[in-house]
Amino acid sequence: MQALPNQTKWFYRTYLRIVTDHPKTVLIVLALLLLGLAAGLPNFKLDASADSLTLENDTDLDIFREMTRRYDSGDFLVVTYTPDAPLFSDASLNLLQQLQNDLESVEGVESINSILNVPLLYSPKQSLAELTKSPRTLLTEGVDRDAAKEEFWNSPIYKNMILGPSGDTTALQLNIEVDERFISLVRERDALAERAKRDELSTEELARYEAVREEFRAHRTASEARSRLRVQQVRDIVAKYQGDAQIFVGGVSMIAADMIAFIQSDLVVFGIAVVLFMIAVLALIFRSPKFVLIPMACCLTAVIMMLGYVSWLDWRLTVISSNFVALLLIVSLSIIIHLVVRYREYAAAYPEWSRKQLVSETVIYMARPCFYTAITTIVAFASLVVSNIRPVIDFGWMMTMGLVVALSLAFLILPAALVLLPKGKAEREASTTQKTPFSAYFAKVVEAARGWIVVVALIILGLSAYGISQLKVENRFVDYFHDSTEINKGLTVIDNNLGGTISLDILIDTKVGDAVNKGADDDLFAGGDAFEEEGFDEDAFDTEGFDEGFDDDFDDGFEDDFDSFGSDDPFSEQSDNITSYWMTMGGLRQVEALHDYLDAQPEIGKVQSLATLYKVGLDINGTLNDFELALMQKALSKDVKDVLISPYLSPDGKQTRINLRVIDTYPGLERAELVKRIRAHIDDGSPFEAEQVTFTGLMVLYNNMLQSLFSSQILTLGVVFIAIYLMLAVLFKSVFIATIAILPNITAALSVLGTMGLIGIPLDMMTITIAAITVGIGVDHTIHYIHRFKTELQQDGDYLAAMHRSHASIGRAMYYTSVIIIFGFGIMVLSQFIPTIYFGLLTGFAMFASLMGSLLLLPQLLLMFRPIR
Repeated sequence: MQALPNQTKWFYRTYLRIVTDHPKTVLIVLALLLLGLAAGLPNFKLDASADSLTLENDTDLDIFREMTRRYDSGDFLVVTYTPDAPLFSDASLNLLQQLQNDLESVEGVESINSILNVPLLYSPKQSLAELTKSPRTLLTEGVDRDAAKEEFWNSPIYKNMILGPSGDTTALQLNIEVDERFISLVRERDALAERAKRDELSTEELARYEAVREEFRAHRTASEARSRLRVQQVRDIVAKYQGDAQIFVGGVSMIAADMIAFIQSDLVVFGIAVVLFMIAVLALIFRSPKFVLIPMACCLTAVIMMLGYVSWLDWRLTVISSNFVALLLIVSLSIIIHLVVRYREYAAAYPEWSRKQLVSETVIYMARPCFYTAITTIVAFASLVVSNIRPVIDFGWMMTMGLVVALSLAFLILPAALVLLPKGKAEREASTTQKTPFSAYFAKVVEAARGWIVVVALIILGLSAYGISQLKVENRFVDYFHDSTEINKGLTVIDNNLGGTISLDILIDTKVGDAVNKGADDDLFAGGDAFEEEGFDEDAFDTEGFDEGFDDDFDDGFEDDFDSFGSDDPFSEQSDNITSYWMTMGGLRQVEALHDYLDAQPEIGKVQSLATLYKVGLDINGTLNDFELALMQKALSKDVKDVLISPYLSPDGKQTRINLRVIDTYPGLERAELVKRIRAHIDDGSPFEAEQVTFTGLMVLYNNMLQSLFSSQILTLGVVFIAIYLMLAVLFKSVFIATIAILPNITAALSVLGTMGLIGIPLDMMTITIAAITVGIGVDHTIHYIHRFKTELQQDGDYLAAMHRSHASIGRAMYYTSVIIIFGFGIMVLSQFIPTIYFGLLTGFAMFASLMGSLLLLPQLLLMFRPIR
């Protein structure tokens, strides 16, 4: 046994006694543990919800959920419809009616909006009195379809919303019931979680917290299952009509369902492809069934144990963390290959040694470098937990725990199995095919190139610095998916024809002093303070102006309606027509000004707000005043209210909402700049105060995540560089050697980020993990190389000879593991999710850069500075 420090002798002796003296017991215990964890696999779940793409503890998510509840604006699906026949022909409209009827039967679909049932106010133009009755629709007998088409194209309500520019494409909006129970549970859970962090919960409250968490998980599981079933039912219905029309399905829940399918596909495809690739590489390298089966058993056991563990915890995989399966297989194998290569070297050099002695010397020699390489890789993945992005945090924790499992299994399964199995032919004789491994040629390059390697590295660093300065975080969501996918096609059609895909909502609260929620008797007729409030149109209450504002039809039509109100008149505090500042001329004009500004922005498609009501009222009535607005709010039919008022005015009248859709395919779209520009306009060019205005919607949540990528990248890289540098200094007992050791890895990490900036690949949730992974895995090569270099240097003190011997020995294992890692990540090009493809290719490139740094730059620095004495 090699000389060991006294403090570690007991541990090694105990470990070796257990593994080498009782190998069957070790393997049986591990098999039982594997079966126990694998029993949880039926509980395995995936998560592709919108929440999984948001920041951790993002307060804007709470605002978004509250807005959803307040305005009853839940999730929806969009079905685009482009018939083969003209859209407004009888055949196409009948087909659309059949499609709509079938879709209405889908469970969870509360209502459907389409050209067939939305109110027509301009075909022909209605009077205000007529709007109090059941509105006309496209299916109303005698409706002029050409006039309806013009209304869909040009009216303030439907323009850029329901009919494409060519008149051939329309859409059905399937409104999904708001899940009030989900919102209630998540609120209670988050509130209790926040108090639990401060240790403020009583025993009863802790029990309630656990109960709410369990109830929420169960409810979310059931809700997601219903959502996927709903999407599938919609697709099944749509498929029956594809022969007569081109139809696409879009919407957040559809994207989530497809993402689940993508993750499942990637798990299966990557898993099978990586396993087959690993088997082929092991067979090619070692040419021994034993050294194929044992390493594969170690790797697969680690993955199955981790999948079982996360399944028992109901820890769901996202599109990011699902990559941990392939990555854990690859990293586990890299650990095992170093052990196998060293074992075979001992077997070839000392054929007289017994199996137990070979195993003992192998694990003792490799324990220190393998432990430190695993720890540095663990630190790299653990650094991801500071990113503040939930999928990235989960990915970091899963890989951290997975690596602990992989390292433990490598030093349990491999030694125990090798003790049990007889030595093969490859272990009894030196291999003639590996006397001059490919890695040895890199030593010749280092010897010949000398300082030029450092010069090239400096050039690469310079180019990388420039490339990093060009990095961006803006991502088009549509670019996440192949052009052939339904998601891409549907999003593109909606963007190009139906007013945009990504929602942004601007909520404006009434400021103190505005006329809000006062009884109409006080506000409108008492002549009190309401007339002096900012924006209240006092002149509009002039009797002469009032008479001129009403046309005869409106006056006559409302006379009977007003009489029928009885005591519940439009000015009673008990009626549903409580006066809101936003339903006055002053409030509507302020909303209209902002509405028109938003509508003029090229990145924005459809804008909807109370300004639409104002524009329609002016179009129909010619003039408006506050009294007429009060009558409209009370007397309009429910169908018209549901289009013009309810989605944009809170039930208590204290808040108005402007909803807009952003064109995700707009060239050069910069979400952060758009939001900043709108905020600047509100601050400088509108009467609204900053505290009145709140931005929310899916675009805000997604943009928050994107804008955090830069800080997350800097934070994770900073953490991993500092932590690994300190660990290298402790390992090698030298700050100088630690500095030399980390430079090749910094070069590799920065080169991949610089390459992304130079070729225009933006940072996203997956690519921000690459640099940390590069350093964590790449530093493994550095540790193994320096550890072996120091051993070789002890033989004769010759730096150049030590370099050649290190390249020929440990360089072989480094080359093998790098090939497996590079091609293993390359398998990710089979994914249907574009960011996963980028992740695989860029990580493979980073691993190549890391290998070149370890075989070229690192030995060159060692020869130049000679830090080892």
